[in-house]
Amino acid sequence: MSRPLIPITSADHIPGQTIVEHLDVVYGNTVRAKHLGRDVMAGFKSIVGGEIRGYTEMLRDARDEALDRMMQDALDVGGEAVINVRFTTSMVGQGMAEMMAYGTAVRFEP
Repeated sequence: MSRPLIPITSADHIPGQTIVEHLDVVYGNTVRAKHLGRDVMAGFKSIVGGEIRGYTEMLRDARDEALDRMMQDALDVGGEAVINVRFTTSMVGQGMAEMMAYGTAVRFEP
């Protein structure tokens, strides 16, 4: 999925824009499961140390997908941007984790 072209920020405003309406909390999430091959490599890496690139890539992909879905949710409610963006993760089952992005959809002064 390609990311919709609306501004997002962890700040409470978009520089140069005047917010006239806070629409709703919007979110996007994805649940990912560990891959057996990645777990084997992670086990080896835990012995010698270093980055576990397979997991880093999986988390980056999950974050991007959660952002895409959050921005689509914002567009669905008429948002022109999303402010106060945050991420959270949680375990939802054995070997499965959820990545969620959430924020506030807003409209600007015309």
